[in-house]
Amino acid sequence: MNKAPVCIAIATLLGLAATQPLHAAEGPSFDCSKAQAGSIEQLICDDSSLAALDRQLAEVYSAAQKKAANEQPPMLKAEQRGWLSGRNECWKEDDKNACVREAYSMRIAELQARYRLAEMTSVITYACDNNRANELVVSHFSTSPATLIADYGDSTSLMYQQTSTEGSQYRGRNESIAFNDDEAVVVWGYEATPMHCKSVN
Repeated sequence: MNKAPVCIAIATLLGLAATQPLHAAEGPSFDCSKAQAGSIEQLICDDSSLAALDRQLAEVYSAAQKKAANEQPPMLKAEQRGWLSGRNECWKEDDKNACVREAYSMRIAELQARYRLAEMTSVITYACDNNRANELVVSHFSTSPATLIADYGDSTSLMYQQTSTEGSQYRGRNESIAFNDDEAVVVWGYEATPMHCKSVN
């Protein structure tokens, strides 16, 4: 009996078995068989780099859920649903891949900073407009893109680093900070008057 064909067949089956988990791991965290044709989900299923970002976000979100177990009011789940809706709006963009990639990168960085899942690289206190009581506390996080969380009075803002040739600049929803050595120009609120703040650490 010629055993060669049998050996080849067994080797082929073993090879397929070895590669199947790898192919499965390359997909996103959701079931691609349920993705509609032309949808953002289908785009993610067809792009390995976007699928990898989706898996990374799923891991970060799971870790954030553990940190948010006693969060009051519970915001994480509702915010994630809102983020998913925003991500799916990328179908309107000319460069859908770039839009989806940016949405994932910013959400991952946001969760890592907010729930302290990334390293906090520094905490700096600033006195603004020459008033020690007018205090701004800035916590920097090692995320990609880089993020900070600024606390001013009874409000907090998460900001992302912006590309700039004029020093280090961060922007949040209605707030921004431009750093220059131990000083910072801070705009806190829509069209608010800039504050000039100096490090007191």
